[in-house]
Amino acid sequence: MEDKTDAGAQEVQAKIETFSDKYRAVALQLHELILATAPNLQPRLWYGMPGYALSTQGPVVLFFREDKYISFGLTESTNLTEIGNPDEGLVDVAWYLSSLDAASEAKIADVVRKVVA
Repeated sequence: MEDKTDAGAQEVQAKIETFSDKYRAVALQLHELILATAPNLQPRLWYGMPGYALSTQGPVVLFFREDKYISFGLTESTNLTEIGNPDEGLVDVAWYLSSLDAASEAKIADVVRKVVA
């Protein structure tokens, strides 16, 4: 019997393969960055998008998709107090990117670490 974790990872990999030539490599790099930063996250499809949950049965807390760009975001199941203070105004919960450089990788890795904290 196939492990749910393996099945989820395979579904996410298959979804990334459907991304346009323009963003497939960026999506794969983002997927690998998320898992390298938080190897305990469980990848699976979430509303047809690559998503990442804190456990195999838990809700998805991170996701990304291909639009005009790649959008990377947090779900309503994320503990936003780790990201910012909603009482002080807006909290960043979504970002758009067309490539990943060292600065954007560092920012995403920081967000992922906070989400799993």
